[in-house]
Amino acid sequence: MPIDDEIVTSASGPAVRQFSVMLQNRAGALAALLKLLRTSHIEVVGLSVQDARDATIARLVVSDPEQTQHLFLEKGIPHTSCDLLVVELKDSSTNLLQCLDHLMAAETNVDFCYPLLPCYRGTAMLAMHVEDLEFAYSVLNTAGFTMIWQTDLSR
Repeated sequence: MPIDDEIVTSASGPAVRQFSVMLQNRAGALAALLKLLRTSHIEVVGLSVQDARDATIARLVVSDPEQTQHLFLEKGIPHTSCDLLVVELKDSSTNLLQCLDHLMAAETNVDFCYPLLPCYRGTAMLAMHVEDLEFAYSVLNTAGFTMIWQTDLSR
């Protein structure tokens, strides 16, 4: 049974959802998962893989989280989900450092982060799991960063 964090929404839309799926550490396991999503017309717009000897954790950001949730439940695929803060990085090297500096100055932690595939306006995007999503959003919004919402990634 999946453990879901509460979906955070703001005036701009719902937060971006991430799914974490444990895969067997065998050739083709990740490809099979991505093919399953593709056959349901779900696009993967972000991917991070953590490999260990016995298992692999695939973190996925998709174009349709509701359909993904339904598909995983229907197919019996164990997963968890959480909300991410996604920020647009217009000048990726400078903007990335400024983004992290603002969060550090606000004394909020970034648990993990990874880039998303450039599908939204062709710009770089950084997905972050942060200590306090609403607080981090407020900090970066005040600093002038553009936030990306699930509706921006859905097609």
